[in-house]
Amino acid sequence: MEALLRPIYQERASEPNTLGVILVEKRADFSPITDMFDSILLILTKESEVPVFTKHYTYEDKKTALHIITEKQLRKWLLLGTNPKLVDWLINGRVVFDRNEYVESLKQELYVFPINGRKARMGIEFAKLTRRYLEGKLFFEQRNFLDAYNHMVDSLHHLARLAVFENGMHPEVMVWNQVKALDPSIYKLYDELISSDESLEKRLELLFLASDFLIHSRSKDGAQHIIEVLGSKEFWTIQEIHEQEELKNYSVDLEVFIEFLIDKGYISIEEQQTKSNAIMHRYYKVMM
Repeated sequence: MEALLRPIYQERASEPNTLGVILVEKRADFSPITDMFDSILLILTKESEVPVFTKHYTYEDKKTALHIITEKQLRKWLLLGTNPKLVDWLINGRVVFDRNEYVESLKQELYVFPINGRKARMGIEFAKLTRRYLEGKLFFEQRNFLDAYNHMVDSLHHLARLAVFENGMHPEVMVWNQVKALDPSIYKLYDELISSDESLEKRLELLFLASDFLIHSRSKDGAQHIIEVLGSKEFWTIQEIHEQEELKNYSVDLEVFIEFLIDKGYISIEEQQTKSNAIMHRYYKVMM
């Protein structure tokens, strides 16, 4: 296979902008990790006008997908966790070209998972967890059990990824295989939610009771990144928080997360007078 694909990636490897080339071959007849292709050619570049460029090839009775990805896009996906199969490709793929050991350094970084990057990932994941959990709880109180179920499944996925981060690892596509070994208590909650013989209402009721503790016990670690960032000055407007470079990736979950942290006592509200006596400006301050 590699011999047939070599002319394709060698042309790219000769370009000074190319940082590395990874070949990923399917490991089973049915292979969602390789998007149902027989192989993936992942080419990492320093920069490009197009952050992701894709081409498909056929040869003999097989098919290959070529993905050219910029370093900036790669880092964004790794930070946000929006492309978990990428972690599998980087870890399990075969490096066929590596300029100045860039790919090897990247793989070592994935294994070590530096604490600064981990704190940011945990904060973003915890913010997602907070929103889905609170929305699920509201649906449950409104007796919209199917919507509550959907949100709680998502919440448990976020909780599962947090457990993986806590162990210094990156979540992979089959995250529940990881969590089963790393944190059986979360795996048990997930298993009971989807497979218990109890009524849906009862399953959700029991899950909320257990989840309250699990979320509360992770609040300090989940809030660490945003608290450290907001601790860099005394007061913030919500617009300043949205525009802060490290917090932009919290996206639509940011304001719900801020309110959650106020409720938990990590952030306080400072009111300042507006031109109207009846309305106050709302500023945010980290509780020391």
